[in-house]
Amino acid sequence: MQQGTIKKLVADRGFGFIAGDRSGKDLFFHVSAVKDTPFESLFVGQNVEFESETGPKGARASFVRPQE
Repeated sequence: MQQGTIKKLVADRGFGFIAGDRSGKDLFFHVSAVKDTPFESLFVGQNVEFESETGPKGARASFVRPQE
């Protein structure tokens, strides 16, 4: 799993962006990609683990969960 930090959340629309540690690029993530915790409990600056995949509009994060 990759690690990163939540850079931006748009809670009312159900998505956000993660600043990836390795890639240096921001990755989009959707509420449906969040695992093991409610989307509403995430916050900007929180460290997370995630997988990266290619979506219809480019790279995106999947299996997003808070880092332990």
